[in-house]
Amino acid sequence: MTTLFDRYDLAGRILKNRLVMAPMTRARAKNGIADAQTALYYSQRAGAGLIVTEGTPISQEGQGFAYVPGIWSEEQVKGWRLTTDAVHGEGGTIFAQIWHVGRMSHNSLQPGGKAPVSATAQPARDANSMAFAFDDQGEPGFIQASVPRALGTEEVKRVVNDFANAATNAAEAGFDGVELHGANGYLFEQFLNPTVNDRTDRYGAATMEDRTRFLLEVVDAAIERIGSARVGIRLSPYGQLFQMAHYPEIEATYLHLAAELSKRNLAYVHFMDQGSRGSSPMPVGFLQSFRAAYSGTLILAGGLDQTKAESLVRDGLINLPAFGEPFIANPDLAERFRQGWPLAQADRDSFYGGTTLGYTDYAAYRDLAAWPNAAPAARSI
Repeated sequence: MTTLFDRYDLAGRILKNRLVMAPMTRARAKNGIADAQTALYYSQRAGAGLIVTEGTPISQEGQGFAYVPGIWSEEQVKGWRLTTDAVHGEGGTIFAQIWHVGRMSHNSLQPGGKAPVSATAQPARDANSMAFAFDDQGEPGFIQASVPRALGTEEVKRVVNDFANAATNAAEAGFDGVELHGANGYLFEQFLNPTVNDRTDRYGAATMEDRTRFLLEVVDAAIERIGSARVGIRLSPYGQLFQMAHYPEIEATYLHLAAELSKRNLAYVHFMDQGSRGSSPMPVGFLQSFRAAYSGTLILAGGLDQTKAESLVRDGLINLPAFGEPFIANPDLAERFRQGWPLAQADRDSFYGGTTLGYTDYAAYRDLAAWPNAAPAARSI
Protein backbone atom coordinates (compact mmCIF):
# COMPACT_ATOMS: atom_id res chain seq x y z
CA MET A 1 0.00 0.00 0.00
CA THR A 2 1.25 3.48 -0.90
CA THR A 3 2.16 5.63 2.12
CA LEU A 4 3.30 9.20 2.66
CA PHE A 5 6.76 7.88 3.54
CA ASP A 6 7.45 6.05 0.28
CA ARG A 7 10.03 7.48 -2.07
CA TYR A 8 8.63 9.20 -5.15
CA ASP A 9 10.03 9.71 -8.63
CA LEU A 10 9.44 13.36 -9.48
CA ALA A 11 10.35 13.71 -13.16
CA GLY A 12 13.48 11.60 -12.66
CA ARG A 13 14.35 13.06 -9.26
CA ILE A 14 13.85 10.67 -6.33
CA LEU A 15 12.17 12.30 -3.34
CA LYS A 16 12.82 10.77 0.09
CA ASN A 17 9.07 10.80 0.88
CA ARG A 18 5.83 12.21 -0.52
CA LEU A 19 5.51 15.17 1.83
CA VAL A 20 5.83 18.64 0.32
CA MET A 21 6.58 21.82 2.25
CA ALA A 22 4.28 24.37 0.64
CA PRO A 23 5.45 27.91 -0.19
CA MET A 24 4.92 30.42 2.61
CA THR A 25 5.87 34.10 2.61
CA ARG A 26 7.93 34.90 5.73
CA ALA A 27 9.29 38.40 4.89
CA ARG A 28 12.61 38.02 6.71
CA ALA A 29 14.95 39.29 3.95
CA LYS A 30 15.50 42.91 4.94
CA ASN A 31 17.53 43.73 1.82
CA GLY A 32 15.70 41.39 -0.55
CA ILE A 33 18.48 38.79 -0.45
CA ALA A 34 18.23 35.30 1.04
CA ASP A 35 20.87 34.95 3.76
CA ALA A 36 22.24 32.49 6.33
CA GLN A 37 19.00 32.60 8.35
CA THR A 38 17.04 31.74 5.21
CA ALA A 39 19.37 28.80 4.65
CA LEU A 40 18.95 27.62 8.24
CA TYR A 41 15.15 27.88 8.04
CA TYR A 42 14.92 25.69 4.95
CA SER A 43 17.64 23.21 5.95
CA GLN A 44 15.81 22.61 9.26
CA ARG A 45 12.84 21.45 7.15
CA ALA A 46 14.78 19.35 4.63
CA GLY A 47 13.12 16.19 5.93
CA ALA A 48 10.30 17.02 3.50
CA GLY A 49 10.43 15.11 0.25
CA LEU A 50 10.14 18.42 -1.61
CA ILE A 51 10.47 22.00 -0.40
CA VAL A 52 8.91 24.83 -2.41
CA THR A 53 10.27 28.17 -1.30
CA GLU A 54 8.37 31.27 -0.39
CA GLY A 55 7.27 33.35 -3.37
CA THR A 56 10.39 34.82 -4.95
CA PRO A 57 9.80 37.90 -7.13
CA ILE A 58 11.18 37.74 -10.67
CA SER A 59 11.75 41.52 -10.71
CA GLN A 60 11.26 44.57 -8.52
CA GLU A 61 8.08 45.18 -10.52
CA GLY A 62 6.81 41.75 -9.45
CA GLN A 63 7.00 42.46 -5.70
CA GLY A 64 3.95 42.72 -3.51
CA PHE A 65 5.62 42.06 -0.17
CA ALA A 66 8.39 44.00 1.50
CA TYR A 67 11.38 42.01 2.75
CA VAL A 68 10.96 38.99 0.49
CA PRO A 69 14.04 37.54 -1.22
CA GLY A 70 14.05 38.11 -4.96
CA ILE A 71 15.84 36.28 -7.74
CA TRP A 72 16.60 38.90 -10.41
CA SER A 73 20.07 40.07 -9.37
CA GLU A 74 23.48 38.43 -9.08
CA GLU A 75 23.53 39.14 -5.33
CA GLN A 76 20.17 37.44 -4.89
CA VAL A 77 21.34 34.38 -6.82
CA LYS A 78 24.40 34.14 -4.57
CA GLY A 79 22.20 34.51 -1.50
CA TRP A 80 19.91 31.68 -2.56
CA ARG A 81 22.95 29.45 -3.16
CA LEU A 82 23.41 29.35 0.63
CA THR A 83 19.94 27.81 0.93
CA THR A 84 20.23 25.28 -1.87
CA ASP A 85 23.62 24.12 -0.62
CA ALA A 86 22.25 23.75 2.91
CA VAL A 87 19.15 21.81 1.81
CA HIS A 88 21.12 19.56 -0.50
CA GLY A 89 23.57 18.95 2.33
CA GLU A 90 20.65 17.47 4.28
CA GLY A 91 19.62 15.29 1.34
CA GLY A 92 16.67 17.50 0.42
CA THR A 93 15.10 18.68 -2.82
CA ILE A 94 14.07 22.31 -3.29
CA PHE A 95 12.20 24.26 -5.98
CA ALA A 96 12.01 28.07 -6.08
CA GLN A 97 8.53 29.50 -6.42
CA ILE A 98 8.93 32.38 -8.88
CA TRP A 99 6.38 35.14 -8.54
CA HIS A 100 4.85 38.27 -10.01
CA VAL A 101 1.97 39.72 -8.01
CA GLY A 102 0.59 41.94 -10.76
CA ARG A 103 -1.92 44.40 -9.35
CA MET A 104 -1.43 43.14 -5.78
CA SER A 105 1.41 45.57 -5.15
CA HIS A 106 1.89 49.11 -3.90
CA ASN A 107 3.69 52.11 -5.36
CA SER A 108 6.21 52.05 -2.48
CA LEU A 109 7.52 48.69 -3.74
CA GLN A 110 7.67 49.60 -7.42
CA PRO A 111 10.64 51.00 -9.39
CA GLY A 112 10.46 54.79 -9.13
CA GLY A 113 7.20 54.57 -7.20
CA LYS A 114 5.29 53.79 -10.40
CA ALA A 115 1.96 52.02 -10.66
CA PRO A 116 1.94 48.20 -10.47
CA VAL A 117 1.24 46.38 -13.73
CA SER A 118 -1.49 43.85 -14.44
CA ALA A 119 -3.72 42.41 -17.10
CA THR A 120 -6.07 45.25 -16.24
CA ALA A 121 -6.24 48.77 -14.87
CA GLN A 122 -8.92 47.68 -12.37
CA PRO A 123 -7.66 47.76 -8.76
CA ALA A 124 -8.57 45.06 -6.26
CA ARG A 125 -10.74 46.73 -3.68
CA ASP A 126 -12.11 44.18 -1.24
CA ALA A 127 -11.12 44.25 2.43
CA ASN A 128 -8.38 41.65 2.00
CA SER A 129 -6.66 43.18 -1.03
CA MET A 130 -3.55 44.38 0.73
CA ALA A 131 0.12 44.57 -0.10
CA PHE A 132 2.79 44.30 2.61
CA ALA A 133 4.41 47.61 1.79
CA PHE A 134 5.52 50.96 3.24
CA ASP A 135 3.26 53.76 4.45
CA ASP A 136 3.92 57.49 4.08
CA GLN A 137 6.26 57.36 7.08
CA GLY A 138 8.23 54.48 5.59
CA GLU A 139 6.88 51.94 8.07
CA PRO A 140 6.07 48.41 6.81
CA GLY A 141 2.58 46.99 7.11
CA PHE A 142 -0.45 45.84 5.18
CA ILE A 143 -1.66 48.64 2.89
CA GLN A 144 -4.39 48.75 0.25
CA ALA A 145 -2.93 47.75 -3.12
CA SER A 146 -2.36 50.63 -5.54
CA VAL A 147 -4.26 51.25 -8.77
CA PRO A 148 -2.47 49.29 -11.52
CA ARG A 149 -1.96 49.99 -15.17
CA ALA A 150 -2.60 47.39 -17.85
CA LEU A 151 0.46 45.95 -19.57
CA GLY A 152 0.69 46.78 -23.26
CA THR A 153 0.59 43.82 -25.63
CA GLU A 154 4.30 43.99 -26.36
CA GLU A 155 5.12 44.52 -22.69
CA VAL A 156 3.67 41.11 -21.90
CA LYS A 157 6.60 39.59 -23.77
CA ARG A 158 8.96 41.42 -21.43
CA VAL A 159 7.29 39.86 -18.39
CA VAL A 160 7.47 36.43 -20.04
CA ASN A 161 11.20 37.01 -20.43
CA ASP A 162 11.49 38.11 -16.80
CA PHE A 163 10.06 34.74 -15.77
CA ALA A 164 12.45 32.94 -18.10
CA ASN A 165 15.41 34.86 -16.63
CA ALA A 166 14.24 33.97 -13.13
CA ALA A 167 14.17 30.28 -14.10
CA THR A 168 17.73 30.59 -15.38
CA ASN A 169 18.79 32.37 -12.20
CA ALA A 170 17.16 29.67 -10.06
CA ALA A 171 19.15 27.00 -11.87
CA GLU A 172 22.31 29.07 -11.35
CA ALA A 173 21.46 29.33 -7.65
CA GLY A 174 21.33 25.54 -7.41
CA PHE A 175 17.58 24.99 -7.21
CA ASP A 176 16.31 21.63 -8.44
CA GLY A 177 13.54 23.43 -10.31
CA VAL A 178 11.03 26.27 -10.26
CA GLU A 179 7.36 26.54 -9.47
CA LEU A 180 5.51 29.25 -11.40
CA HIS A 181 3.14 30.99 -9.00
CA GLY A 182 -0.10 30.89 -10.94
CA ALA A 183 -2.38 30.89 -7.89
CA ASN A 184 -3.93 33.12 -5.23
CA GLY A 185 -5.08 36.05 -7.35
CA TYR A 186 -1.67 37.12 -8.64
CA LEU A 187 -0.63 38.04 -12.18
CA PHE A 188 -1.42 34.76 -13.94
CA GLU A 189 -4.93 34.67 -12.47
CA GLN A 190 -5.45 38.31 -13.43
CA PHE A 191 -5.13 37.11 -17.04
CA LEU A 192 -7.06 33.84 -16.54
CA ASN A 193 -10.13 35.32 -14.86
CA PRO A 194 -12.51 37.08 -17.30
CA THR A 195 -14.10 39.11 -14.49
CA VAL A 196 -10.72 40.83 -14.09
CA ASN A 197 -9.20 40.51 -17.56
CA ASP A 198 -10.89 43.23 -19.63
CA ARG A 199 -8.35 43.24 -22.45
CA THR A 200 -9.27 43.13 -26.13
CA ASP A 201 -5.89 42.01 -27.51
CA ARG A 202 -4.47 38.50 -28.00
CA TYR A 203 -4.22 38.11 -24.21
CA GLY A 204 -7.82 39.22 -23.62
CA ALA A 205 -10.96 37.62 -22.29
CA ALA A 206 -12.63 36.90 -25.64
CA THR A 207 -11.58 33.24 -25.74
CA MET A 208 -10.15 30.66 -23.36
CA GLU A 209 -7.10 30.37 -25.61
CA ASP A 210 -6.43 34.10 -25.26
CA ARG A 211 -6.91 34.15 -21.48
CA THR A 212 -4.51 31.22 -21.00
CA ARG A 213 -1.96 32.43 -23.56
CA PHE A 214 0.23 34.37 -21.12
CA LEU A 215 0.48 31.48 -18.67
CA LEU A 216 1.39 28.98 -21.39
CA GLU A 217 3.92 31.34 -22.93
CA VAL A 218 5.67 31.61 -19.57
CA VAL A 219 5.59 27.82 -19.12
CA ASP A 220 7.15 27.35 -22.55
CA ALA A 221 9.79 30.02 -21.94
CA ALA A 222 10.81 28.42 -18.62
CA ILE A 223 10.95 24.98 -20.23
CA GLU A 224 13.17 26.32 -23.00
CA ARG A 225 15.61 27.67 -20.39
CA ILE A 226 15.81 24.80 -17.87
CA GLY A 227 13.81 21.84 -19.24
CA SER A 228 10.30 20.58 -18.52
CA ALA A 229 11.42 18.23 -15.72
CA ARG A 230 12.47 21.28 -13.71
CA VAL A 231 9.28 23.33 -14.14
CA GLY A 232 6.13 23.07 -12.03
CA ILE A 233 3.18 25.40 -11.60
CA ARG A 234 0.81 26.31 -8.79
CA LEU A 235 -2.86 26.97 -9.52
CA SER A 236 -5.88 27.77 -7.34
CA PRO A 237 -9.07 26.85 -9.23
CA TYR A 238 -12.18 28.35 -7.62
CA GLY A 239 -10.03 30.58 -5.43
CA GLN A 240 -11.41 34.03 -4.64
CA LEU A 241 -8.46 35.85 -3.08
CA PHE A 242 -8.09 39.48 -4.11
CA GLN A 243 -11.44 39.78 -5.89
CA MET A 244 -11.12 36.77 -8.15
CA ALA A 245 -14.83 36.28 -8.75
CA HIS A 246 -16.21 32.97 -9.93
CA TYR A 247 -17.19 32.68 -13.59
CA PRO A 248 -19.09 30.01 -15.55
CA GLU A 249 -16.03 28.70 -17.42
CA ILE A 250 -13.84 27.92 -14.39
CA GLU A 251 -13.84 24.16 -14.79
CA ALA A 252 -13.48 24.37 -18.57
CA THR A 253 -10.56 26.79 -18.19
CA TYR A 254 -8.62 24.55 -15.86
CA LEU A 255 -9.39 21.38 -17.80
CA HIS A 256 -8.09 23.20 -20.89
CA LEU A 257 -4.92 23.92 -18.92
CA ALA A 258 -4.79 20.27 -17.83
CA ALA A 259 -4.69 19.18 -21.46
CA GLU A 260 -2.12 21.80 -22.45
CA LEU A 261 0.15 21.16 -19.46
CA SER A 262 -0.01 17.40 -20.00
CA LYS A 263 1.56 17.96 -23.43
CA ARG A 264 4.49 19.74 -21.81
CA ASN A 265 5.56 17.00 -19.35
CA LEU A 266 6.01 19.33 -16.39
CA ALA A 267 7.52 18.24 -13.10
CA TYR A 268 4.11 18.79 -11.50
CA VAL A 269 0.93 20.82 -11.11
CA HIS A 270 0.35 22.09 -7.56
CA PHE A 271 -3.20 22.97 -6.50
CA MET A 272 -3.99 25.32 -3.64
CA ASP A 273 -7.52 24.70 -2.31
CA GLN A 274 -8.43 28.05 -0.78
CA GLY A 275 -11.33 26.64 1.22
CA SER A 276 -8.94 26.60 4.17
CA ARG A 277 -8.39 30.35 3.75
CA GLY A 278 -12.01 31.44 3.74
CA SER A 279 -12.68 31.17 -0.01
CA SER A 280 -14.93 28.64 -1.68
CA PRO A 281 -13.37 25.17 -1.68
CA MET A 282 -12.85 23.30 -4.90
CA PRO A 283 -16.18 21.58 -5.70
CA VAL A 284 -16.59 17.89 -5.10
CA GLY A 285 -15.69 16.14 -8.33
CA PHE A 286 -13.39 18.83 -9.75
CA LEU A 287 -10.24 17.16 -8.45
CA GLN A 288 -11.35 13.88 -10.02
CA SER A 289 -12.02 15.62 -13.34
CA PHE A 290 -8.63 17.32 -13.36
CA ARG A 291 -6.91 14.10 -12.31
CA ALA A 292 -8.50 12.33 -15.28
CA ALA A 293 -7.41 15.10 -17.68
CA TYR A 294 -3.88 15.70 -16.36
CA SER A 295 -1.35 12.92 -16.81
CA GLY A 296 1.48 14.22 -14.60
CA THR A 297 2.28 14.57 -10.92
CA LEU A 298 -0.41 16.39 -8.95
CA ILE A 299 0.24 18.11 -5.61
CA LEU A 300 -2.54 19.42 -3.36
CA ALA A 301 -2.27 21.94 -0.51
CA GLY A 302 -4.88 23.59 1.65
CA GLY A 303 -6.12 22.44 5.05
CA LEU A 304 -4.76 18.90 4.82
CA ASP A 305 -3.98 16.76 7.84
CA GLN A 306 -2.17 13.45 7.83
CA THR A 307 -5.32 11.34 7.61
CA LYS A 308 -6.82 13.25 4.68
CA ALA A 309 -3.48 13.33 2.87
CA GLU A 310 -3.06 9.57 3.23
CA SER A 311 -6.58 8.99 1.90
CA LEU A 312 -6.07 11.20 -1.17
CA VAL A 313 -2.77 9.52 -2.02
CA ARG A 314 -4.13 6.04 -1.42
CA ASP A 315 -7.12 6.75 -3.68
CA GLY A 316 -4.85 8.05 -6.46
CA LEU A 317 -6.42 11.53 -6.56
CA ILE A 318 -3.08 13.19 -5.83
CA ASN A 319 0.52 12.07 -5.83
CA LEU A 320 1.95 14.42 -3.21
CA PRO A 321 0.27 16.30 -0.34
CA ALA A 322 1.62 19.73 0.64
CA PHE A 323 1.58 21.28 4.10
CA GLY A 324 2.16 24.93 4.92
CA GLU A 325 1.61 26.15 8.47
CA PRO A 326 2.42 22.77 10.11
CA PHE A 327 5.94 23.04 8.70
CA ILE A 328 6.48 26.40 10.42
CA ALA A 329 6.23 25.06 13.97
CA ASN A 330 7.32 21.51 13.13
CA PRO A 331 10.55 21.56 11.13
CA ASP A 332 10.62 17.76 11.48
CA LEU A 333 7.02 17.35 10.32
CA ALA A 334 7.73 14.23 8.24
CA GLU A 335 9.26 12.45 11.23
CA ARG A 336 6.44 13.57 13.53
CA PHE A 337 3.92 12.09 11.11
CA ARG A 338 5.93 8.89 10.79
CA GLN A 339 6.28 8.42 14.54
CA GLY A 340 2.85 9.68 15.57
CA TRP A 341 4.38 12.45 17.66
CA PRO A 342 2.28 15.51 18.63
CA LEU A 343 2.47 18.67 16.54
CA ALA A 344 3.43 22.10 17.84
CA GLN A 345 1.26 25.09 16.96
CA ALA A 346 2.68 28.08 15.11
CA ASP A 347 2.49 31.64 16.39
CA ARG A 348 0.64 33.52 13.66
CA ASP A 349 1.76 36.89 14.97
CA SER A 350 5.30 36.05 13.87
CA PHE A 351 4.46 34.80 10.38
CA TYR A 352 5.54 37.97 8.53
CA GLY A 353 8.66 39.96 9.20
CA GLY A 354 10.53 40.26 12.46
CA THR A 355 13.50 38.33 13.79
CA THR A 356 14.49 34.70 14.22
CA LEU A 357 11.65 34.44 16.76
CA GLY A 358 8.95 32.32 15.17
CA TYR A 359 11.26 31.58 12.23
CA THR A 360 14.25 29.38 13.05
CA ASP A 361 13.67 28.77 16.78
CA TYR A 362 11.11 25.96 16.55
CA ALA A 363 12.65 22.72 17.77
CA ALA A 364 12.50 19.18 16.42
CA TYR A 365 10.60 16.75 18.63
CA ARG A 366 13.70 14.68 19.41
CA ASP A 367 15.37 17.81 20.75
CA LEU A 368 12.38 18.53 22.97
CA ALA A 369 12.56 15.02 24.37
CA ALA A 370 16.30 15.40 25.02
CA TRP A 371 15.92 18.82 26.68
CA PRO A 372 12.51 18.78 28.41
CA ASN A 373 13.38 21.78 30.57
CA ALA A 374 14.47 24.00 27.68
CA ALA A 375 13.17 27.55 27.63
CA PRO A 376 9.78 27.90 25.90
CA ALA A 377 11.21 29.96 23.03
CA ALA A 378 13.56 27.11 22.20
CA ARG A 379 10.75 24.55 22.22
CA SER A 380 7.80 26.03 20.40
CA ILE A 381 5.73 29.18 20.31
